[in-house]
Amino acid sequence: MSLINTQVKPFKATAYHNGKFVDLTEESLKGKWSVFVFYPADFTFVCPTELEDLADNYAEFSKLGVEVYGISTDTHFAHKAWHDTSDAIKKVNYPLIGDPTGLLSRNFQVMIEEEGLALRGTFVINPEGFIKVLEVHDNGIGRDASELLRKVKAAQYVASHPGEVCPAKWSEGAATLTPSLDLVGKI
Repeated sequence: MSLINTQVKPFKATAYHNGKFVDLTEESLKGKWSVFVFYPADFTFVCPTELEDLADNYAEFSKLGVEVYGISTDTHFAHKAWHDTSDAIKKVNYPLIGDPTGLLSRNFQVMIEEEGLALRGTFVINPEGFIKVLEVHDNGIGRDASELLRKVKAAQYVASHPGEVCPAKWSEGAATLTPSLDLVGKI
């Protein structure tokens, strides 16, 4: 069963955020758009490039009212140690959630059981706590924050414009479509 349009399951987790440990639950997500970015592990290779790219684009996410959360099966203590020692991770101003029990990774169907690590999974969650975008892929393939921003903007547009849809390569300000009988077979 797909997770699209399902509500985020209950969870309790601790994150490292702005020099502090903070507790988060599914209720912490309510009222704003959220992006969950699962990655395999701290102190690795592709992961810091992705988290740094998100950090470099974090102001754009914030302007859209979106909170970004990085999540791995490491602890919040490991996240702090990584933040303190990596130039790339020092740029991260969004919460890094520890998921050492794997509950979040399992809830979002990205857990690699035999490794105890998460796949690279990206989830856009609306202010009511429903998953609107998901992408999961092999751990050798890094993600691009600018493409994620485009998807967030499309999800927000569709949410605020019922009856309209965003076509392929849609960007903010571009034309959308209004599905109707008149369009069938003409696109």
